[in-house]
Amino acid sequence: MSKPSSTSIPPVQQDFLAETDLKNEFDHVEIVNDVENSQASSLHQEIEALKRLSPDEYAAQHSKLVRKIDIRLLPVLFVLLILNYLDRNALASARVQGLEKDLKLKGDQFNIAISILFAGYILGQIPSNMILSKVRPSIYLSAWVALWGAVSATTAAADNFTHLLVIRFFLGVTESPYFPGALFLLSSWYTKKELAFRTSILYTGSLLSGAFSGLISAGIQKGLNGVSGLSSWRWLFILEGVVTVAAAVFSAFILPDYPATTKWLSSREKAIAVYRLEQDAGVRDEETMTLFQSFKAAAVDYKLYLLAIIIITKTTAGAVTQFIPTVVATFGMSKVNTLLLTAPPYLFAAFLALTISYTSDRKPERCFHLLTPILFGMVGFIIATTTTKTAPRYFSLFLMIGGMFGSYNVALAWISSTFARPRAKRAAAYATINSLGNVAQIWSPYLYKSTTAPSYHLAFTVNTVMAGVAVVFCLVLRWCLKRENIRMDRSDSAEGNDEERGAGPTPQARVRYVL
Repeated sequence: MSKPSSTSIPPVQQDFLAETDLKNEFDHVEIVNDVENSQASSLHQEIEALKRLSPDEYAAQHSKLVRKIDIRLLPVLFVLLILNYLDRNALASARVQGLEKDLKLKGDQFNIAISILFAGYILGQIPSNMILSKVRPSIYLSAWVALWGAVSATTAAADNFTHLLVIRFFLGVTESPYFPGALFLLSSWYTKKELAFRTSILYTGSLLSGAFSGLISAGIQKGLNGVSGLSSWRWLFILEGVVTVAAAVFSAFILPDYPATTKWLSSREKAIAVYRLEQDAGVRDEETMTLFQSFKAAAVDYKLYLLAIIIITKTTAGAVTQFIPTVVATFGMSKVNTLLLTAPPYLFAAFLALTISYTSDRKPERCFHLLTPILFGMVGFIIATTTTKTAPRYFSLFLMIGGMFGSYNVALAWISSTFARPRAKRAAAYATINSLGNVAQIWSPYLYKSTTAPSYHLAFTVNTVMAGVAVVFCLVLRWCLKRENIRMDRSDSAEGNDEERGAGPTPQARVRYVL
């Protein structure tokens, strides 16, 4: 059947169709296990009805759907990520509150407790995300949130190093599905032009958790220390764990599943959600791969490893966040003031992340929005390496955290646009890259040995080098993607010439990589 003329297609669709040319105009419905034939038929009919809308009618319905998803999806993922990082990083604040002394930790035992979490975290990510691509995210993610909240609360019962180590390992296992799963869920709902800013809203939760952690810990230190015979750090784990479990229950009723299977969307809303993403990527978000096939498809793609190196080096340098309270403690202030001073650098990074992501989406551009802040982070590490004076070192924290985490969400959006479809491969790519990146969290805590305080010269020197490597590989990845785009341009041009000579119809146009 011939395609409708551009004058009959709403402007949003015209923008998408400028980049894509679907093989079969009627073959729209994403293939997912939960969609029955009757539902698929209904979606098919709704998608065909979309073409008969006036431009204004389509634009209005399109905008209404995006707003609805924004309201239901983003706030829940945002709050859960704040709780995720609060529970994960509470140990850093607990150290200032006396955990190390109460549990009689010696030598590198605190560093081991930090790193063991990521051993469990890495083990769970890849299988979890591949399972997530085949189940209901609203139930699956919420269940894991409740589990990690319960495990985190048990930290309050730890009496020695062994107890702490076991709890931290299982906290890593139970936390592992959430962050890569949340990123994957975002990529299942938003187009490439929408994703970086939405990802930044999500990831801002992790940065705000750093600010809230200091404020919450300071409040608990001042108001609950010694209540019912419990130290303030024990109350910290109890309260944060209970709040997390409660939030998990609510999230199960609010989070969406996938565009074709979310129960609280109408047939028309499902159709718009499916069709706009299909046109954005140039193909359906198919679910036809087995778990092994999806992992293999991601593993044999060289771009996965370039992105992984960027994330690994950024994560190594970014591990300084686990020790921000420890570094601030070298300023020689009270426990409450030390915890309060950890908040401003995170608030600055949160503002930076939203600004950078917004401009990255508007362009759209990834490479230079990612590497420019990293360069400022390098400056922060260099300052921290060369001085222990309070003012310049505190200023360096703003550059470190802002530089390394202000653009982290751009890296996450770059993963999604590089592995746009199929859904199972994208899920495997997210989990694999995030897992490889978090390997750095296993070794990086050992850079901050107590014997190197207060300078932590080794840690900040290594962080400087790692930031530099990240910059180099950003440029390498950009060059590779640009080369791939040129090849697709040449291929499409050649195929177009074949059609002009009568060699057959032009195949589906390929969507270009975002550089």
